[in-house]
Amino acid sequence: MPKFDDKGLLSAVVQHCETGEILMVAFMDQDALDATIRTRKAHFHSRSRGRLWMKGESSGNILDVRDILVDCDQDALVLKVHPNGPTCHTGARSCFYRKLENDDLIRTDG
Repeated sequence: MPKFDDKGLLSAVVQHCETGEILMVAFMDQDALDATIRTRKAHFHSRSRGRLWMKGESSGNILDVRDILVDCDQDALVLKVHPNGPTCHTGARSCFYRKLENDDLIRTDG
């Protein structure tokens, strides 16, 4: 089973199940993992809000979870998902919509 850190969290990389694109990275606690397993909808622990949240609960851009992969050290997850709309709160398809080039951030089509 996954191993949580001393704050009860682990990193979760969210990947599009069909394209392989990395969509976002978030933290999960046991409650978020349990809710994700139970509902097959991605849930995370919001450090800023200090609570459980389901991705898309206000925007409707829910992430349908197809697979949950655990890394070799059992301290990180990859959620393979089918997104229902943009993943980033900015409206971008992925939270990784900028690339670092020299000292500049360049927007990509993400």
